[in-house]
Amino acid sequence: MQQQLRNCGIKATVTCKVIIRILFVLINNIYCIPTYCVWMIIFFPLRKIHPNLYWKLEGLFFHWLLAMVSMWSWSAGYDIVEMGDDIRLCLNDRTLVLVNHQSTADVPMLMTNFNSKAGVLPNIMWIMDRIFKFTNFGIVSIIHQDFFILSGKDQREQAVKELRTHIRGSYLPRQRKLIILFPEGGFLRKRREASQRYAQKNNLPLLEHVTLPRLGAFSAIIDELSPKQTKYGGVTNNNTEFNENTDKLAWILDITVAYSEGRPLDLPTIIMGQRRACRTHMYYRLFPSSLVPREQEEMTKWLFDRWEEKERLLETFYSTGEFPSHKGSRQTAVIQQDCKP
Repeated sequence: MQQQLRNCGIKATVTCKVIIRILFVLINNIYCIPTYCVWMIIFFPLRKIHPNLYWKLEGLFFHWLLAMVSMWSWSAGYDIVEMGDDIRLCLNDRTLVLVNHQSTADVPMLMTNFNSKAGVLPNIMWIMDRIFKFTNFGIVSIIHQDFFILSGKDQREQAVKELRTHIRGSYLPRQRKLIILFPEGGFLRKRREASQRYAQKNNLPLLEHVTLPRLGAFSAIIDELSPKQTKYGGVTNNNTEFNENTDKLAWILDITVAYSEGRPLDLPTIIMGQRRACRTHMYYRLFPSSLVPREQEEMTKWLFDRWEEKERLLETFYSTGEFPSHKGSRQTAVIQQDCKP
């Protein structure tokens, strides 16, 4: 009887905790997102007369909102462990961030990661599925000028054209630094079967922990952020519309995300906090953008090589509990959420 009462008490405590967290997150959204929107309306005249100041203020408010999301996972005990290359080298340069995609937790966990690094979140452009445009956070991403990409085979060509336009019209003029891209184009559990069928047909490796990446958005970003060259009478000249010193992509940051016990968190779990405290590992590989081939076939191979490397890394992690170290890699460290915008 005492054991039953004790179990009932534990269940009641957990239920109470879940309800409190859900209410807190709902209230958090209700007052934070409209506040952001109201301030952006108030500041809107600055966008015309002093755009640099407007976007600096917008970036500050955007950081605060993403810090709010970071608090949800941090307060539930879902820490992030980072290791691999030293990414402090790239955070102030134009950098394309490639991430494997497993669940709805990937984005908030990345927000939590970058929240700990001063000045990063205001200067990020996220590339996300267009369906997120219609979520509660969609209005924030629209104002911040993130990019909503069309999904589906029939939409890919149009999506890439729109991405190119967005880079020229929003990313470069806003002087943003990091672009976050999930090249797999969807969650692991949804795309794994189709990815493996494609791999079998095309004599490619069968991947279990990741799916084959798509080239379209990756290729467009590399192309748009590389010096444009044209030939006149056998002489090659840089396109005058492209400023190589400020517009050129400098780095490729490859992040491999591994969840504890191979069980990805998801957004409802983060909100309710019903899963016991755990750690999400992020392994960094940093490459100068000059290492990426410009020829399509070689570029595809380079990107596929990164995902085959992710497969090996995750296989090692899930079998041993640790990522393998490599020359020059930093020691494993738990991210501390103590950074101010």
